[in-house]
Amino acid sequence: MTFQHYSVLLNETIEQLDIKENGIYVDGTLGGGGHANAVLQRLGDGGRLIGIDQDAAAIQAAGERLAPFGDKVTVVRSNYSAMPQVLEDLGIHGVDGIVLDLGVSSYQLDTVERGFTYREDTVLDMRMDQRQTKTARDIVNDYTETELFHMIRDYGEDKFARNIAKHIVAARQEAPVETTGQLIELIKAAIPKKVRATGGHPAKKTFQAIRIELNHELDVLKNNLEDMIDILDDEGRIAIITFHSLEDRIVKNIFRTCERPCICPPEFPVCVCGRESKGKVITRKPIVPGREELEENSRSKSAKLRVFERRITKE
Repeated sequence: MTFQHYSVLLNETIEQLDIKENGIYVDGTLGGGGHANAVLQRLGDGGRLIGIDQDAAAIQAAGERLAPFGDKVTVVRSNYSAMPQVLEDLGIHGVDGIVLDLGVSSYQLDTVERGFTYREDTVLDMRMDQRQTKTARDIVNDYTETELFHMIRDYGEDKFARNIAKHIVAARQEAPVETTGQLIELIKAAIPKKVRATGGHPAKKTFQAIRIELNHELDVLKNNLEDMIDILDDEGRIAIITFHSLEDRIVKNIFRTCERPCICPPEFPVCVCGRESKGKVITRKPIVPGREELEENSRSKSAKLRVFERRITKE
């Protein structure tokens, strides 16, 4: 299958990055190269883009798509958590902009054997980086009932998490759960028929929870976002597109803390904690897709774009 991925909020992201003609930019979730391509089109001869992705198919597809830009682009197979090291290896010590388009690509969803979809019966995989040995099957069959419950409750925000975990554990005592189809049937059995008739796909939240757990998606974001802000040069911007409330909450809170890091009691007349602001939040409210984009790509309906601008205090 050809690697196809609709770049969500493309125009809004490019506009918010406020691209400098000879700047250095990083796309930390390269995918099919849509955002990277749009950035590169706006760069002059002195500009440069580094594209990072952990998915081999994305690396190949983006490499081919961006090849006409020659030396202006460097593609690296890695997780965006390794961004500081990737840049150091390239001799880069500061950048003008960073883009992260989080979540699963259309290619990953539509390539059935990758195991991300809950609309087909296939292997339980869900690895974003196929060099990783642990798969969704391991989580479903090896986690305790309590671990499954907490994962589905916290990462899937499913109110039937406890019952879903109970059904999975009971079923695997007879035989391992091997496929997405088997898992979907177990989830359906754990959710009241009345609820299944009115909500979206009953397996959506559990699949999201397993995918987040397997790929450490929230931990990677939480543990590395502030480091990425530190990579930005003065007035450099980071633009992040999220697809569910858990990710969006992390981005919103870290951006807010980086803007106003002071932890002094409010009654103190001056700050004495010494924590300095890293910059300012550009998007007080997230930017969301317009009607035209929603009509073109229904998968973009939950997307939210938040932007932060680095400000370096001059001594």
